[in-house]
Amino acid sequence: MPATLTENALAVLRARYLARENGVVVETPEQMFRRVATHVASVELALGYAADEVAAASVTFERMMAALDFLPNSPTLMNAGRPLGQLAACFVVPVEDSTSGVFEAVRWAAEIQKTGGGTGFSFSRLRPAGDLVASTGGSASGPVALMAVFDVATEAIKQGGTRRGANMGMLRVDHPDILEFIAQKLDPTRMRNFNLSVAVTDAFMAAVAAGASYDLVNPRTGTAVGQLEARRVLDAIANAAWAIGDPGMVFIDRVNALHPAANLGEVEATNPCGEVPLLPFEACNLGSIDVGRFVVAREAGPDFDWPRLATTIHDAVRFLDDVIDANRYPLPAIERATKATRKIGLGVMGWADALVAFDIGYDEPAALVLADRLATFLEDESLAASRALAERRGPFPAWAGSRWDLQNIAHGTADRPLRNATTTTIAPTGTISIIAGCASGIEPIYALAYRRNVLDGAVLAEVNPVFRRVAHAGGFASDELFAGVAETGGVRGRGDVPADVQRRFPTAHEISVAAHVGMQAAFQRRVHAAVSKTINLRREATPLDVKAAYELAYQLGCKGITVYRDGSREGQVLVTGARTLAAVAAPGCPECGTALIVQSGCRLCRHCGWSICG
Repeated sequence: MPATLTENALAVLRARYLARENGVVVETPEQMFRRVATHVASVELALGYAADEVAAASVTFERMMAALDFLPNSPTLMNAGRPLGQLAACFVVPVEDSTSGVFEAVRWAAEIQKTGGGTGFSFSRLRPAGDLVASTGGSASGPVALMAVFDVATEAIKQGGTRRGANMGMLRVDHPDILEFIAQKLDPTRMRNFNLSVAVTDAFMAAVAAGASYDLVNPRTGTAVGQLEARRVLDAIANAAWAIGDPGMVFIDRVNALHPAANLGEVEATNPCGEVPLLPFEACNLGSIDVGRFVVAREAGPDFDWPRLATTIHDAVRFLDDVIDANRYPLPAIERATKATRKIGLGVMGWADALVAFDIGYDEPAALVLADRLATFLEDESLAASRALAERRGPFPAWAGSRWDLQNIAHGTADRPLRNATTTTIAPTGTISIIAGCASGIEPIYALAYRRNVLDGAVLAEVNPVFRRVAHAGGFASDELFAGVAETGGVRGRGDVPADVQRRFPTAHEISVAAHVGMQAAFQRRVHAAVSKTINLRREATPLDVKAAYELAYQLGCKGITVYRDGSREGQVLVTGARTLAAVAAPGCPECGTALIVQSGCRLCRHCGWSICG
């Protein structure tokens, strides 16, 4: 049955998702879900499904969205069944080492961003600054200077008032200009529309461990042109991330070693939030299940409703596979690349809510055990769903020679192909988690209470509804408690909150680096793409803490990592803390004035859904 939407969810839907005519909202949330379900299911007619089968699929899709059990990425909700028709969240655009190649990539990015998509770029093919340009006899500008062109172009494109341009810029750690790349956002006027990540190699991490130097390689010639001390470069990355939240790290060799379609080439970049490594011109097609809604009371204790969850996974995989055909692609090359692999990214949100329902603290060992169990189930069921689709619709076109194909041949199961090269990822789910009324992605609860500006200028403490219920049931609720929690965000260390409640409700800044990274790694072990997760650090954290997070992420098998130290990004308005007065001069949400949170390289308003990445 349809779920009740929160006040915040309705505000976000009215502001960004529901159809308008002459600026007036003319669509209800129920009509939006029906619009999306009807449009997405309609492509099955061309796949040979009977009309009654398509109608049944449409009803199923509408029901699981209206129940808030599953939601697709924002462009699908916004654009399905409407003239724009662009349903993918993010894209990777190749940047060739020539003036024409650079500006062609800018043009491609502009075509993508005006439809509401984000873009990822690797600038690693560009020759270093000062290198020879044979055609003119001059010197190359280098990747860092040319990245500014992409930043300016993004600034000039306004995405219909619903989504602002988001970019990921990546450079290999062995590129000669790597130090300039690492430091560029230390100037707050530069690269405001970009998240940055260093593409780190296994050889670099081995050199860090050995205290050795490593080669810098000119991509134009393929020859070594210098060396740097690996530990000093890692220190530079950690120092910059400590100061301004960028760059993150992507372990590029690990990404390619595990990429299921390595037969098509190497992955060079990811989408802006880092959870989807993509080949050039591929698009990411994402959706998430609110797992908090699947926790049920059993005689032996809380558990997931595994049969209902399995049904939702199968329905969601079918939905996302349909989206690939329902999408109107901004460039023919993107349509060809995306349909060659038919990658989908089904993930989860509401993980922190589920842990609370299980009475498990986010930073307890039992949370990692449950994470592994859930991630394993998600992978197994999504693969079963993809195999079932392949039986009727055929495998993804690049199946022959893929890692899956070779694995099946080795296991004697060559007759069981997949419809999709990947089925799982963990996205940040910024605005769709507001619609679902749940915690975002696999993040811990950011704050149990925070201050929210309302239209009459008053400031209210908005309290996590589960914590509010627990406080009232336990007899320790009070206005003073909630106001105090809005000052600090969490309850650990408070004498007026029972110890068991403190254990059960840790917040992002109360969780250790090891617990943050461990949770990301627990999901990554069973996720085909990657995991978007912000390692949130207290303001008092040091660059050594950032460095430790990077090294631990590599050791535990993560594909990438983003670290954010509280207050380090210019203009952050803290959602919590006695530091509020110090932040008054910095802007909050430009639309409603509410404090912003920072996750996965983006700033997000949990009240109205405004966001910006980079």
